[in-house]
Amino acid sequence: MMRAEDHDLASEIAGIVGQEHVLRDADLCASYETDWTRRYTGASRFVVRPGSTGEVAAVMRACERAGAAVVPQGGNTGLVGGSVPRRGEVVLSLRRLAAVEAVDDAGGEVTAGAGVTLAVLQEHAREAGWAFGVDLASRDSATVGGMIATNAGGIRMMRYGPMRAQVLGIEAVRADGSVIRRMPGLRKDNTGYDLPGLLCGSEGTLAVVTGARLRLVPALPSRAVALLAVPDARTALALAARIRAATPAVEAQEVFFAEGIELVCRHTGLSLPFARAYPAYLLVECAAQTDPLPALAEAIDSASGVLDSAVASDRRLREELWQYRERHTEAISAEGVPHKLDVAVPLGAYAGFERRVREAIVSAAPGARPVLFGHIGDGNLHVNVLGLEPADERASNAVLRLVAELGGSISAEHGVGVAKIPWLHLTRSPEDIVAMAAIKRALDPRGILNPGVILPMEPLSARG
Repeated sequence: MMRAEDHDLASEIAGIVGQEHVLRDADLCASYETDWTRRYTGASRFVVRPGSTGEVAAVMRACERAGAAVVPQGGNTGLVGGSVPRRGEVVLSLRRLAAVEAVDDAGGEVTAGAGVTLAVLQEHAREAGWAFGVDLASRDSATVGGMIATNAGGIRMMRYGPMRAQVLGIEAVRADGSVIRRMPGLRKDNTGYDLPGLLCGSEGTLAVVTGARLRLVPALPSRAVALLAVPDARTALALAARIRAATPAVEAQEVFFAEGIELVCRHTGLSLPFARAYPAYLLVECAAQTDPLPALAEAIDSASGVLDSAVASDRRLREELWQYRERHTEAISAEGVPHKLDVAVPLGAYAGFERRVREAIVSAAPGARPVLFGHIGDGNLHVNVLGLEPADERASNAVLRLVAELGGSISAEHGVGVAKIPWLHLTRSPEDIVAMAAIKRALDPRGILNPGVILPMEPLSARG
């Protein structure tokens, strides 16, 4: 039974967005209340689906007056509990903000709404002869707004940078309903604080992103992919560095291991890529205006440590090789509810970390099953742990403390969310955290935007 105050707020908001875009039925709300990992779930007050920036602003004004906390949500592909309700918040879904404007060919830019999926954005750019620099396996679900909120990195970050590097301008709604709009399409603009850069990675705690002006990159028509079997992570790391030095066309370098490829083959029906299984695999993609295959093949032929290899320039064959990496998340989830720890360490520590983190997990939580894969070109490793109850944080504690010991980051690209707040102090100083809290209070004085994400929740009375 909905409380009277909830009914009044829902009715007021229905007058803004339309009755059909305020969801109160438990079955209709369910998909908005659980994240991809299935570890994080909670009941919302209700779900609202505005269709424009003006509607978002009006909804935020109503929630701010009512003191109702709000969880902004894009494609809900988050992995750290930052995009779902926790204590009966209003879920603000941005999926209907799905307009994308014509590509500006002179500047190589495009303006897109927060609800535009990455796949739609990529196809829109491709049709205009351009490409978008960020790519994720969740491209069919991940949205522009969510990718900005988490500063998504993905598989091509080593060449083009994370989402922050693609954002030239932003439109966002503050907690009080006021609209920040910096969409000039300028590559150089030093007139004060970089608000778009600040909102990238803020996880919906400072403002609700409703749209962005995005940088595009030249489309590179010639591509080559190599899948290389190697004995260990150390060999993969050295081989990746050698290939980067040999050709500037490298766009992605991914690493995965025997336990991951076994799961992928078992749950997807794919066959092993080679006649036998190997301990580790390095996947490399190169892209250029002219065929990058000869340079890639030469770098591989001159390298030591390659146990087996498959190289493809045909699109279908390239996509087949990529499946061994991109279907890891699907296969891991098919085994159970994983603990997902997205971390980064200095490249010099990467190989040692891969070995030590396995030992740390098994030592802290006997019976736990680590499954590792990651972006070896930028030091990012995704540590997945199966076999633990959702609330069992023994492995998380061991992994994140080891990351901090090695001078790494407890979150390379998924954010802090609620999952990693207890360990934030390991890699951010007290002064850092105080400064972040001051920014939060300045932009959201009542603390209604995604409370309890990145920073510990404070009671509303403490916020003024």
